[in-house]
Amino acid sequence: MRIVLIGAAGQLGTALGARLPGQIIPLGRNDLDISDAGSVGDALPRAQPDLVINAAAYNFVDRAEDEPGQAMAVNALGPEFVAKTCASMGVPFVHISSDYVFGQVADRNQACRESDPPGPLSAYARSKLRGEELVRAAWPKHYILRTCGLYGRALSPGKGNFVETMLRLGRERGTVSVVDDQWCTPTAAADLAGWIAELVATGKFGLYHATNSGSTTWCRLAGEIFRRAGMTVDVKPITTSDFGAKARRPACSVLDCSKLEAAIGHRLRPWQEALADYLQSRRA
Repeated sequence: MRIVLIGAAGQLGTALGARLPGQIIPLGRNDLDISDAGSVGDALPRAQPDLVINAAAYNFVDRAEDEPGQAMAVNALGPEFVAKTCASMGVPFVHISSDYVFGQVADRNQACRESDPPGPLSAYARSKLRGEELVRAAWPKHYILRTCGLYGRALSPGKGNFVETMLRLGRERGTVSVVDDQWCTPTAAADLAGWIAELVATGKFGLYHATNSGSTTWCRLAGEIFRRAGMTVDVKPITTSDFGAKARRPACSVLDCSKLEAAIGHRLRPWQEALADYLQSRRA
């Protein structure tokens, strides 16, 4: 199998390169401009893939408030160009979306299912939801996976991730203030890459939620990071209002992944286990 991997140098792309079977054809920014229909239309047919995976995205949530057009170009129009090109070639397409498509229900106390109505709160979130809509309309043979709090090793430095940021701030400051009223599920890129490999082998197209199991707040996650890393850091809980980010975030974007579990035939492991493995791998 020949697999085109768009965004191969990012956190998920790096993990996918290590987990996918067959021949990987990595395409980075120098090889393909996902927001340019002509670039996509030239690069993909030339690669002659059996599967295309898009792990590229505009992930600067706060900056997107000032650059909504750029976010929409990369997160929505780009995936549409890829989906349409895949349709013309008859090739399945894997696209990655975000838990941030939810958020309008402020008092949510249950995990979000794929069938729940989305409600994005920010320019970034709207661009991710629009990307889903355009991919679904363009090509039925798609796998769309919404994930949350992704972290992993990357070939390129990119944006970084929450785990690495906490470790750095903990070393530099000895104290951190972290939001404690936003519920999420941190997800290891290595785990997500494995689920993608399993899912595409089933041929069960559609929309899926894909995170490690369990839930926590960003503040409690920070505490677990330091505990497992053997670091003494003072973690101070603050509110979303205290933090004052430019873009609004969901108060609860925990995802129900039972549909994915049914498709691939096993439970998704707890976020604590995945975090422990990630921290251990950093020491190796």
